[in-house]
Amino acid sequence: MHRAIIVAAAGIAATLLVPAPAHAAGFDCARATRTDEVTICRTPSLSALDSEMSGLWYAYSRVPMLMGGNGDRGDEARAFLARRAACRANIACLTAAYRARIEALHRGIDGAMDEYQRMQNEG
Repeated sequence: MHRAIIVAAAGIAATLLVPAPAHAAGFDCARATRTDEVTICRTPSLSALDSEMSGLWYAYSRVPMLMGGNGDRGDEARAFLARRAACRANIACLTAAYRARIEALHRGIDGAMDEYQRMQNEG
């Protein structure tokens, strides 16, 4: 029994040590053509920020919104993409754009959760 646990633990550890892809952007890097996209795919720290933002966007996009909220959400996403494109290959600019967008998504998710909790307490 003890041996089985050790073998299982070794298998898990080996899986964790397998190198992950260097670039895990939230979009298909094989199709990247714009300067900002190519820069993100070639820069691991930007690719990680893009992946983080993609996960947050997925969660935020699933939150039910009051009237007009979905339109606002789409406008915010388009504004981010425009800001990102304007950065072109400037890594500092791209990093700042991603950090601002990630923070905005956190605020949006937190606000939606607060609103949901408020509605639950009223009902």
